[in-house]
Amino acid sequence: VGNAVELTNRLLEDGISFAEVSKSGINMTELVAQLILRGTSIVNGIEKMFATIEGSCSLILLHEDGLYAARDKKGSTPLVIGQRENSFAVSSESCAFPNLGFEPIKYMEPGEILLLTESGLIEKRAGNGEKQICSFLWIYSGFPASSYEGINVEVVRENSGRALAKRDHDIQVDFVAGVPDSGIAHAIGYSMESGKPYRRPLVKYTPGYGRSYIPPNQETRDFIATMKLIPIKEIIKGNRIVVCEDSIVRGTQLKNSTVRKLWKAGAKEIHVRPACPPLMFPCCFNLSTRKTYELVARRAIRSLEGKEVQDLSPYLDPSTSKYQQMVNWIARDIDVTTLRYQHLDDLVQAIGLPREKLCLYCWNGQCPKSKEKVLGGVNEASSSLRVLAANE
Repeated sequence: VGNAVELTNRLLEDGISFAEVSKSGINMTELVAQLILRGTSIVNGIEKMFATIEGSCSLILLHEDGLYAARDKKGSTPLVIGQRENSFAVSSESCAFPNLGFEPIKYMEPGEILLLTESGLIEKRAGNGEKQICSFLWIYSGFPASSYEGINVEVVRENSGRALAKRDHDIQVDFVAGVPDSGIAHAIGYSMESGKPYRRPLVKYTPGYGRSYIPPNQETRDFIATMKLIPIKEIIKGNRIVVCEDSIVRGTQLKNSTVRKLWKAGAKEIHVRPACPPLMFPCCFNLSTRKTYELVARRAIRSLEGKEVQDLSPYLDPSTSKYQQMVNWIARDIDVTTLRYQHLDDLVQAIGLPREKLCLYCWNGQCPKSKEKVLGGVNEASSSLRVLAANE
């Protein structure tokens, strides 16, 4: 919720108190709940909350009427309804359903509000059709067994890897690898398209280590990234390797905890292939990147230009010399033989939704079909509330 401070102050002025307060602010779930309570009904309260917040909020709400489910007004985050005989469930991830015997029956529309009761589904508010779902769900953050808008994550990642391989005509390699876990399916797709074998030069130590780019400080990110991957020298030594990665955010983990391990184990060549274009703008709705200066692509541009650049368009177009200079700078910085990013058109095609239905902001700075102010601009990113249900 990008305007959380403003909304909190407004509620405090109206005499509303909060049960949970910390140095970082109030609890976002409690803030949204208080906004909903200002409506004349649950549905009216959710509608008013949608109209009041600047950001993204999908939620489920347990009430005496039943279970309310509401997808955020722009559709940035997903909600899906599942059914098992006469029972219903709602989740952000369709992968929560199969082992419980549920089948997905409806992917909720942006702004849609449903009430789940013993009698079935009741539509309390129709969707608004303004879909701008986050593309990064398929590239990185989504679970492989999940589908969003009916499109499976693992299949998209294989499509993405195939697209990367189709653009590689000037390198000779011995095998293809993926950075565990989210880079694996991209690498499998690359292997299927190129005919090069898929192998595992790096294996994950334990599922207990979470996603290493999310923690708020670099020390924690570095520790997780260092500990979770173990190199296999017998596979690496003397080989030319394509390494598929979901993305390059800051570049530090890829360089220090992946590339360095491969060189040390005797790799002959390392060709890195991220499954998305260079990240240029911090995400407006999530916590993955908070500041522009964290992004390795923006660091490259500052180094090349000697200053902050307002017009980034030459660096967004893979056909320009400035784009290639930026990529070459990043390749030197992370110490790889070659670096080639996914093209945005190829990414869109891999997902399979119309371009205008996808949020591509972190790559091109544009929110499709929206002229309203983008939260945080290019220098700041605001967190969002995601009150989502899984396995329920």
